[in-house]
Amino acid sequence: MADTMTLTTGRTATRPNRRPRRANRARGVDWLMLAFAIVAALLIIAPFYLILVNSFKTPADYSNGGPLAFPTHISFDGLAAFWQRVDFPQKVWNSVFISGMVAVLAVLISVLNAFAIGIGRVRGRTWIVLLFLLANLLPQEALLYPLYYMAKAVGLYNNVWSVIIIFTVIQAAFGTYLLSAVYGTFPKEVLEAAAMDGASRWQILWRVVFPISRPTLSVLLIFFFIWTWNEFLIPLTFLVSNANQTVPVAISVLQGDRLMDVTTTSASALLGIIPTLLFFLIFQRTLTRGITAGAVK
Repeated sequence: MADTMTLTTGRTATRPNRRPRRANRARGVDWLMLAFAIVAALLIIAPFYLILVNSFKTPADYSNGGPLAFPTHISFDGLAAFWQRVDFPQKVWNSVFISGMVAVLAVLISVLNAFAIGIGRVRGRTWIVLLFLLANLLPQEALLYPLYYMAKAVGLYNNVWSVIIIFTVIQAAFGTYLLSAVYGTFPKEVLEAAAMDGASRWQILWRVVFPISRPTLSVLLIFFFIWTWNEFLIPLTFLVSNANQTVPVAISVLQGDRLMDVTTTSASALLGIIPTLLFFLIFQRTLTRGITAGAVK
């Protein structure tokens, strides 16, 4: 009996020793993940650091200290040179107008399409969603010639509305694919209750479905704006005049035309980042709420 108690006591005494080992392993994994996150953050911050530091240097200061050194004195010559050469306020307005119109129109079309596919239960909805998915997989290079031909035919070449129409269709294809999956799982009880109260399809869409899915639509709106702002190839092809160019196109065209120095190039990149950064900071809470809206019931 004593031997049995001794063995039992010995077993129970050795069991707690496994927990510290597991805890140490978990801590080791946590520290490893933290180190990986820090390295990734440094790699992401490094380009922004180079842009910010070199934007306020003179060409002589850059030649003497290199790209990593702090400027000996703050200089706004690069910012002023880029601002004057490209008429930066006009380029910002073009980008804001195009991106804003695309974001609003693409979300609106996505809602209408997804409501018909996900809730309206149209025939062949699986193939329709697959078609929208395939549309997102097409590279933009494959669309340039037919889009260029159609823009020329309808008189929209070198017009901002040609870019707005193209990107609205492209972004709406992705939005339709995403929202149709979301609306396909929409509670039927809510829709049936609204229909029993006498609500029409249009009223169900704007008074029931739209308010509930507003966080998801806000996320789509923000993403569509940022994605359209950063687009380069199609605006470069369709907006040839200086008055219609967007910020990314103006930066690239000026680099090839005027052969800017490194400080002016960094200043142009900094000015191109600031509007999207401000837009993200303004709508950061909206983006966070939209992403976490479906995480908690």
